[in-house]
Amino acid sequence: MAHVSRESYIHDNLNAVQLRISKACEASGRSASDITLIAVTKNYPASDVQILTDLGLSNFGENRDQEGREKSAVINAHWHFQGQIQSNKIASIASWAQTVHSLDEARHVEKFARAIPSGKKLEVFIQVALDGSPGRGGVGEQSLVQMADLVISFPSLTLKGLMAVAPLGEDPDRAFARLATIHSKFIRKFPDSCALSAGMSLDYESAIAHGATHVRIGSSILGSRTNPL
Repeated sequence: MAHVSRESYIHDNLNAVQLRISKACEASGRSASDITLIAVTKNYPASDVQILTDLGLSNFGENRDQEGREKSAVINAHWHFQGQIQSNKIASIASWAQTVHSLDEARHVEKFARAIPSGKKLEVFIQVALDGSPGRGGVGEQSLVQMADLVISFPSLTLKGLMAVAPLGEDPDRAFARLATIHSKFIRKFPDSCALSAGMSLDYESAIAHGATHVRIGSSILGSRTNPL
């Protein structure tokens, strides 16, 4: 079998994902232009990010501060942090990320606001817990308004909307339908914060069907993290 270059492999995978996004949008009466595709580059080299940049992508996600800091230093793009937030990493994350998807503790809000470099605004999503698993992060629905009010009280923070991860073992359609209900209530109170970050490689089409505006996709584009082509 002929060897496939890394560039060709990523190019073909990206095209396939973009086609599936378009079909998912068409099926739900939406426009593909409403979807922000974030390539999750955790554990992949900066050379892969460069390939994707050359293919026209400009949004990249990292779960670890160190990786994000290192890659953002060599590749100019819109960088998203989506991992679990550690208090001692907040100042560093605020220095390189333009968007944080995983804000789920009130004590971190002011820390981010204080850490943001002068003249910069940080976009944030509040992570919603769709299950009772503290290991995957998120705040309960009953705490969302209080958390959102706190975020918008800081001029250096821009509240984009909500983020969620489908619970392990649950049908994504059920989970994202529940999220859509939470989201619709939320945007009635916060109409300027209507973005919804949901959906990864295994469930992004379901997330799009239920209103996701930002999808976070890694392995479907870049292959296995443990043994990439």
